[in-house]
Amino acid sequence: MVEKFHPEINKVYFINKYTLIHILSGNGSIQVDFNNYFDWQDKAVYLEKGQYIKFISDDFVVRKIEFPDEIIFKNTDVRVLFKHLISLGYINFNECSDCQKFLSNTIFSNSTNEIIDISSKQWYWQNPFQAKKEEYQLIFDAKDIIDQEYANHLSNEDLSVLLAENGHTTQALLKTKVGLSIKGLLARKRFIESQKQISFTDKNIQEISYDLGYKDPAYFNRTFKNQTGKSPLEFRKSFDYANNDLFSQNIIALLKEHHMEQRSLDFYAEKMKTSVKSLSTQVREKMKASLGQLIRQELIYSAQKMIVEDETVKEISLKLGFEEPNHFSRFFKHYTGITPSEYRKKKYNF
Repeated sequence: MVEKFHPEINKVYFINKYTLIHILSGNGSIQVDFNNYFDWQDKAVYLEKGQYIKFISDDFVVRKIEFPDEIIFKNTDVRVLFKHLISLGYINFNECSDCQKFLSNTIFSNSTNEIIDISSKQWYWQNPFQAKKEEYQLIFDAKDIIDQEYANHLSNEDLSVLLAENGHTTQALLKTKVGLSIKGLLARKRFIESQKQISFTDKNIQEISYDLGYKDPAYFNRTFKNQTGKSPLEFRKSFDYANNDLFSQNIIALLKEHHMEQRSLDFYAEKMKTSVKSLSTQVREKMKASLGQLIRQELIYSAQKMIVEDETVKEISLKLGFEEPNHFSRFFKHYTGITPSEYRKKKYNF
């Protein structure tokens, strides 16, 4: 199924089918499984069943493609798009001319096999972990096991048995290529699932701890608080997904209106009628980023838009409140990795 829609700000969209999210326009961050991402631009994001996505802004326009389950596992190469190891599964849209060709129209055929094939080839070409194709198969075999066994506190011997003859090779590969051990990936998966159960169900904390394989609920509480700074009940209350919290909308509206002339945290705290400390804490809790990061991100978005509209570096630097054009250029390169002129060339494919 193909759908174009305008997502509501801060609403949790649960992923019930394997899904491609292609953001057509908008700015701000997206949140997937309790992590915020600011670098979604020029990428096509793949999400698997059981994940969720939130849009931390009110001006996104998104194309969503849902795939029939039978497409996904015909070929094990395809799972690299959906089974995320340490970050989002995505392809670099601007580097894939075939992807651009396929997704160039808002409405197109519901035959989605082609975009899956194109994307998996692009993903292997990107080679995010600098591994051989056969090494990826071992790594993602391990991820399959993790997804099935995360609620069981498995020993290294248990894991080696499940991974059969390739156990030690796979463990070494994960550590070398991904930077995490199998036990580390298991713990990561278990932690994300604990956050989901706490946030999206009304189960009591004791029941959740048992579901996740913890024999001692008190130990689960301590472990969870060590990782998040909140008890499970405090975390549930702060996430509060069922209500449309106006805080995010209000701070984003202020940033959009004032980011070009105001960098001061005091200014935004006064507008929100709170202290700088309280505002900073709320922003981090609600938006998984600092207020300074959000201000800089708005500056980058505005700069990118003006670059594409062919405004000069001097004009942009003046509008954004930089004393000198070279100060703006250094700022832009520091946070994007490329100069304004390189960004202009990239967008136009010169």
